[in-house]
Amino acid sequence: MSGSNPSASDKPCVVLLSGGLDSATVLAYARANGFAPYTLSFDYGQRQAAELVAAERVAASLGALEHRTFRLDLSQFGGSALTDTSIDVPEEPTQGIPVTYVPARNTVFLSMALAWAEVLGANDVFIGVNAVDYSGYPDCRGEFIDAFEIMANLSTKAAVEGQKLTVHTPLLKLTKAEIIGLGVEHGVDYGITVSCYQPTAAGLACGRCDSCRLRAAGFAAAGVTDPTPYIPA
Repeated sequence: MSGSNPSASDKPCVVLLSGGLDSATVLAYARANGFAPYTLSFDYGQRQAAELVAAERVAASLGALEHRTFRLDLSQFGGSALTDTSIDVPEEPTQGIPVTYVPARNTVFLSMALAWAEVLGANDVFIGVNAVDYSGYPDCRGEFIDAFEIMANLSTKAAVEGQKLTVHTPLLKLTKAEIIGLGVEHGVDYGITVSCYQPTAAGLACGRCDSCRLRAAGFAAAGVTDPTPYIPA
């Protein structure tokens, strides 16, 4: 049910924008395919805010019509290395679902995107989930997206009145190298994005966490110079 090849002409859509590599690519893709994007980021109690600054840069660079940052505090629950500073971000490969998984994060984020989309009169939401080069997160799978889309179309006034929502996942089956290639094709400046789980306040990447490793390997596989600013060794 999730869409990945939209055909539109300046239709409004909501793009979930973290400030990282994947979501920046999704924003560029939506814009290139004729959508008029409204971007939504979340200050959710994550251990660093550099990605939110990056999201503002990316939204401006790629022509978002409006960018909003929604504030909620998932650190009240913790349970993740990204929202609980007592849990270390792993710097070695791990097995299974990693401690950087944030409980219910994509469910919450998509729900807020759904709410804004209904207010905007938009029938399309874009999210940069990926089931190939991902870290084992259950809410990055196509099955989850399809289930959310079913729920969304049962729960909103717009859908009941015939305006069905589509959740687009254009990166779902792409490798990180393919994602980078797609972004380069659509003019993404990856130097302004932040993917690191534990960057400095200035946005310098650690180069050691799982996200940094996947990102660096993607640039290498794509044959594209890695523009990521790293913490000096």
